[in-house]
Amino acid sequence: MRKALVEALVSLARNDPRIVLLTGDLGYSVIEPFQEEFPDRFYNVGVAEQNMVGISTGLAESGLIPYVYSIVTFATLRPYEFIRNGPILHQLPVRIIGVGGGFDYGTAGPTHHGLEDVGIFRHYPGMDIFTPADGEQLQTIMQKNWENPGPAYYRVGKFDDLKVPGLGGRYEPGQLDTVIQGTDVLILTMGGIAVEAVSAADQLRELGISAQVSLVSQMNPMPGEAILESLADFTQVCTVEAHFITGGLGSGVAEIIAESGHYCRLKRFGIGTMGAGKTGGYRYLLSRSGLDADSLCSEIAAWVRTVS
Repeated sequence: MRKALVEALVSLARNDPRIVLLTGDLGYSVIEPFQEEFPDRFYNVGVAEQNMVGISTGLAESGLIPYVYSIVTFATLRPYEFIRNGPILHQLPVRIIGVGGGFDYGTAGPTHHGLEDVGIFRHYPGMDIFTPADGEQLQTIMQKNWENPGPAYYRVGKFDDLKVPGLGGRYEPGQLDTVIQGTDVLILTMGGIAVEAVSAADQLRELGISAQVSLVSQMNPMPGEAILESLADFTQVCTVEAHFITGGLGSGVAEIIAESGHYCRLKRFGIGTMGAGKTGGYRYLLSRSGLDADSLCSEIAAWVRTVS
């Protein structure tokens, strides 16, 4: 999604001179189009993520709209206190861009696996969290939210060729983006892992199980009313996320179910452990965590069939 991100950012910056881009010595071969067109609005602060957020806070206080670019863990964990005490507490329009959610940086190891980013920002009212599923949807989200007055976090996938079938770049604030209609089980998912959920739904159909797949493309505030409307049609619901199983999508849906009093069974698919020092490629890590399409299909089918 990175190239789609920069294309959208360049387009927005042409129409608004307040937009600036900061990076922590990352993004080479990706962010050059912005740097070349707007050299006076581009800042490489080096490997100093806390300073980068501090600078962006000052720029936002001065009336600019800073976009802060780095790998997920470096964009969220290293400067976490600076984000909390700056853009969040002061409600400033700083846009944190975390690249490579989940296992996108597979072989780089656990230090580069973005598994808790959504959870740490869900605590804060006024901190928008966007979880686009592919580049086209990311561009739509950016176009519709770039003028929001408060801070925002964008969880951006690393892979530029990722495309979710049936999505077509759709996004509406407060809504779900349904890409497959179904009647037996509802699968709610966020981010690039949606392609695995869609593939799993296709396999489930061959097994005689009709699965609906809907994307939650904004995690804060969550589209609670839209989720409840979808839940009304199902008694079996699954969440699929490349994120720790607590704090993210599954937790948010569980909260909505509990507070509404709606009766349904909920099965959460996500990351359950820290990895115990093991690493590997993206596909290997998905399979190891049960998040690839084959594993999801097998587990969901077995779970659905346990209903008496």
